[in-house]
Amino acid sequence: MPEQPSTVVVPVVADLNELERGIDRRTPQALWTIDRHLDRCVKAKHVDLGIAKVKVTPDLGCRIAGTVTRGHVEIGGNGDRLVITLPIHARISVRDVGGVAGETATGSAIVRATGRISVTGDWQPTARMRLSYDWTQPPGVDLLGQRITFTDQADEKLRPVLAKLERDLPQELSRLHLRRQLEQVWRQSFATVQLSERNPPVWMRVAPRRLGYGGYRVEGRALRLTLRADALTQTFVGHRPADLTPTALPPPSPQIGEAGVRFFIPVLADYVELEPVVQRALRKLAARGIDLKGIGPVDAQFGQVTVYATNDHRIAVGIHARVKARSSPIASAEGDAWLSAEPFNQPGSQRVEARNVEFATKTNSPLVDLLAALFADPAVRASVAAGLGHDFAPDYRKLIGKVERAIGERREGDFVLRTRITGVRNGRIAATGAGLFMPVAVTGRASITYAPR
Repeated sequence: MPEQPSTVVVPVVADLNELERGIDRRTPQALWTIDRHLDRCVKAKHVDLGIAKVKVTPDLGCRIAGTVTRGHVEIGGNGDRLVITLPIHARISVRDVGGVAGETATGSAIVRATGRISVTGDWQPTARMRLSYDWTQPPGVDLLGQRITFTDQADEKLRPVLAKLERDLPQELSRLHLRRQLEQVWRQSFATVQLSERNPPVWMRVAPRRLGYGGYRVEGRALRLTLRADALTQTFVGHRPADLTPTALPPPSPQIGEAGVRFFIPVLADYVELEPVVQRALRKLAARGIDLKGIGPVDAQFGQVTVYATNDHRIAVGIHARVKARSSPIASAEGDAWLSAEPFNQPGSQRVEARNVEFATKTNSPLVDLLAALFADPAVRASVAAGLGHDFAPDYRKLIGKVERAIGERREGDFVLRTRITGVRNGRIAATGAGLFMPVAVTGRASITYAPR
């Protein structure tokens, strides 16, 4: 049956609490210390005498010393935004201001790193962060009527701290062992799944082709990385096909299809199911009475019916019959009539009809070929066509149910394949050696999740 392109979702979930603890462990409590001399802590004061400005106090130098510590790292976000929040607290002392003992200033800031995650060519997570911070209480003191702030000095020290956050996040994400998981998922994806055990046996073989990164979302306290595997789904009827040999994990592909699994399954009606239906239709007609043109009323008996496939996409129907004209005791015939018909259905309809019923007759009567006349009768042909008609709807529903049970949730080692059928549509009927064959196109959504026992 035709191969179908499918894209299976491969979610990888990281616990934000684990990431948070990892970043917290990597970030020292004391972010930096300050101990330096400034030549100009307090600007000189001048007095304007009208003809000139006179300096009344000189520039005053000082020594600043202090420590900046941090609080607990928090990781959160929403949708495709990942946010790392780091509260910091500064305690800075100003000493030896013009020989005068100094004061101590405190300040607080909130550091935020906001950004997005991607993966490199070897499936290692990486992060691109936009780093920013806000002083909620800028550190500063009032000396000799002037306000001295130390945000510039703190800003200089903050930059490497923010850069370290950007480096540490991918390293913590690497603890997800993404590549190792994906290599296992990739191998498990080369799967052969039995959709139906009998009537007929049906197998679906999955042939992965590409794997791509589909983004991520922050959902509550989870970071869900979404990967998508492009594959061909191949349907086989009959014996189990040979398993495919897994290939090496490919690099991320930039071109990945829309999520969804697509495959064909066959609905098959054995010709044996049609034979008694045709026989009953003909016997009901005989019980009502048959009046042949040019011959008059006849008594007809219909025996064994045989149905099988023939050429030109048609089916052959063999009917053993005995017919006797009531107007003549010697006008009788017995033999096999062979008819052929074209099975037909509208796309999307499970109701099959028989069109263009034709026949050829072979009898034991050299005088009157009553069988030819019998099967030329429109009512007899209509009964044969009605008997060949078949409603596939019950078989259709039964097979879809079997498929849903077969692939709804399936465990392969540490991975679980979940499939949900979202749509089915049948195609045109075809006469095959095994029976009337109706292809059904199935669409759904599938995911492979890492879930160790």
